[in-house]
Amino acid sequence: IATFTKLWVKEVSSSAAAIRDTRKTTPGLRELEKYAVRMGGGLNHRMSLSDQALIKDNHIAAAGSVSEAINRVKKAAPGALIEVEVDTLEQLKEALECSVEIVLLDNMSIEQTKAAVEIARGSNTKLESSGGLKLENVAAYAATGVNYLAVGALTHSAPVLDIGLDF
Repeated sequence: IATFTKLWVKEVSSSAAAIRDTRKTTPGLRELEKYAVRMGGGLNHRMSLSDQALIKDNHIAAAGSVSEAINRVKKAAPGALIEVEVDTLEQLKEALECSVEIVLLDNMSIEQTKAAVEIARGSNTKLESSGGLKLENVAAYAATGVNYLAVGALTHSAPVLDIGLDF
């Protein structure tokens, strides 16, 4: 995991964007896998539900809108760090009006991501790209100006290293 993370970090080293893991870890090995990500130069997303609120599409659907989902979390957990997942620029604008700390741009193209960065310019909200990221395109996403790049593959698809001890 650390070696694989280092490859991703190297791909975006010419930008200010940081590679982050996701919540997708092996049961019982979360702390070890997240440690390996840090050793490879990546950052960790939350360790558990107690670290921050992550509002996803199903929460938005249940609440009826992005702003209503955010308002419900703010009421239930005052002062909690809030990250909200959006898949349209309209949802991004709604999230920005609610002053959340992080907006996760889910499966947006590079062009949509560039537009999102422009929309968020001047706000204190950080942007994170997620979905569709590959070693071949991550540098282009990093160049858009997002703050974070969420890579689930760091923990769920890291290749096995061929290590041998020859005497």
